[in-house]
Amino acid sequence: MKTSMRKIALAASVALPWATMAAATDLEVTHWWTSGGEAAAVAEFANAFNENTDHNWVDGAIAGGGSTARPVMVSRIIGGDPMGAFQFNHGRQAEELIEAGVLRDLTELAEAEGWRDIINPPSLLDSCTVDGKIYCVPVNIHSWQWLWLSNKAFEDAGVDVPTNWDEYVAAAPALKEAGKVPLALGGQPWQNSGLFNVLMVALAGPDVLVQLYGEKDADLAAGEEIARVFKAAADARDMSQGSNVQDWNQATNLVITDAAGGQVMGDWAQGEFQVAEEVAGEDYTCLPGLGVNELISTDGDAFYFPLIEDPEIAAAQEALASTMVSPETQVAFNLKKGSLPIRGDIDLAAANDCMKKGLEILASGNVMPAVNQLNTEDTNNQLNDLFVEFFNDTSITVEDAQARFVNIVKNAD
Repeated sequence: MKTSMRKIALAASVALPWATMAAATDLEVTHWWTSGGEAAAVAEFANAFNENTDHNWVDGAIAGGGSTARPVMVSRIIGGDPMGAFQFNHGRQAEELIEAGVLRDLTELAEAEGWRDIINPPSLLDSCTVDGKIYCVPVNIHSWQWLWLSNKAFEDAGVDVPTNWDEYVAAAPALKEAGKVPLALGGQPWQNSGLFNVLMVALAGPDVLVQLYGEKDADLAAGEEIARVFKAAADARDMSQGSNVQDWNQATNLVITDAAGGQVMGDWAQGEFQVAEEVAGEDYTCLPGLGVNELISTDGDAFYFPLIEDPEIAAAQEALASTMVSPETQVAFNLKKGSLPIRGDIDLAAANDCMKKGLEILASGNVMPAVNQLNTEDTNNQLNDLFVEFFNDTSITVEDAQARFVNIVKNAD
């Protein structure tokens, strides 16, 4: 894959200087933010860019999530039809594009604006850095490590709102008896692997996940700690029966409408609760680390810029990068998105209770790397395939699933 992509990309990079757009100051920005909360958040970027620069945001939203959007973006870039900017996650997703030389180096801009001094934690910018050069601008900190609970669903079931994962599992029968789906889970593969990884961090600990994915420790993957995680995943599989939705935000809506007891999902779910005018602590409860290990992972989103040899487009690209980092834009965007800002020097007095919990955890330093910072896209896709099968096929035993998991870890690059 890498060899063929490098050859194609090399040819594409030769063509890039002649790439043109509709207008010199129009900048097409591709992303996969299409749910209600996501659309409200990305509009803050577009408005700030349009109002504070001489350039114009041309929206290129791609529905279906990152797993659908990323191949489209890569195909356009290596095919000689690049957009002006595109969204990826923090981590290793853009490695091959960087190696192919088709992305813009933002080091000069980052140094001029002092990104190293304002972006926190430093690992965010490290994820954008290859061989000492900075290729992306991180725009938020998103953490997978959250459990979202409908207070009314538990009230209807006659049980207390859980304070941790074990209490949640114990409440599942009562939720079913009350006609609720205990655990909302969509059918997108990344939701399934994400749920497993959150269970791993909560039940086995963050060090286990880092050792397993960071060091490719197949012996650890085959051990009793991971066996316990797979047993918990089997409980989650039973609890999710009846979800019957595909997209993550549809699963979140089951919680918002009190049809489901809860959902394990990243803090981007907050944007959906906000659009629905739900109040944290009153209508819903959020448990970081499933109420077991209160920490956050430094997942999140970043924007990259294809190398286009047009000075007007290059100027617009740098203007957008600068806009995304600015204090005012960081506040407006992240309050809508439900994520944490990449700057520690801004005022988030308007943050809700759940965001404040995340900010407190971030300030305490209780953070861990994101899976995307440890695994390649190929490895993540293999994990996605495994877990979408596991969570949708109750005939797959935990032993068989763990054996397949061990093989993926053993052969990861």
